[in-house]
Amino acid sequence: MDTNDRSTSIKINGESYDLVLTTKATREIAKRYGGLEDLGNKLMKSENFEEAIGEIVWIIVLLANQGTLIYNIKNSKNKKELLTEDRLELMTSPIDLAELKDAIIEAMNKGTKRNVESEEISSKNEQTE
Repeated sequence: MDTNDRSTSIKINGESYDLVLTTKATREIAKRYGGLEDLGNKLMKSENFEEAIGEIVWIIVLLANQGTLIYNIKNSKNKKELLTEDRLELMTSPIDLAELKDAIIEAMNKGTKRNVESEEISSKNEQTE
């Protein structure tokens, strides 16, 4: 499965990461929050600044590492290092995290997007020749 259409690329300290919402990430989010909707509510309504930063850092690391793990499966001889919360916190400023919040939302939307194709159905009243 190609991750290009379901990932959002970000840069942290000049290094690129693909944020990907996978089934594995969805399970981790469900364990922590109860579901994707609950995560959205937590990110948008968190009143405690320290807690809000912690949640944003956690979700960025989770989604970025999904992209890295997928890359490592495909490139077993040239594996990339996983991102850690400490490393992310040292390489970003609070304003960076605010910008990354939009990337989280974009990755989540791409990960939950359904590609539904419908066939054209002719109307009962339509006459065929």
